[in-house]
Amino acid sequence: MEPATIAAWTLLQEIPIPPDVVDLLIEGEQAVAAFKTFRDSAVFTTRRLIVRDAQGLTGKKVEIYSLPYSSINMWSSENAGKVFDINAELELWTRAGHIKVKLGKDIDIRRLDKLLAWAILKG
Repeated sequence: MEPATIAAWTLLQEIPIPPDVVDLLIEGEQAVAAFKTFRDSAVFTTRRLIVRDAQGLTGKKVEIYSLPYSSINMWSSENAGKVFDINAELELWTRAGHIKVKLGKDIDIRRLDKLLAWAILKG
């Protein structure tokens, strides 16, 4: 039986670190990589995944999701195929539930896999 997915995002392309996310970082935390979603952004830091979710017609209402790597129990990564399957996928099983992240064809899934391994397994 497939676990219920509590969140799903599609990361389209890598972008510079958004300034409003930099303001959320704590002492010693560094932003490593940022990605554009359809309307928002996701930032992988040295301690967590931060997803900025603009809401409403104007996008002025913003919800921030913060997933500490310490809450991830397991993850899987799947690279994209050559012809019909163009998206890679990252799945996270956390204390809060199951999260799916689809990655655009130009995003290096193995780079994110290595970042997660470093962040989760170093402790």
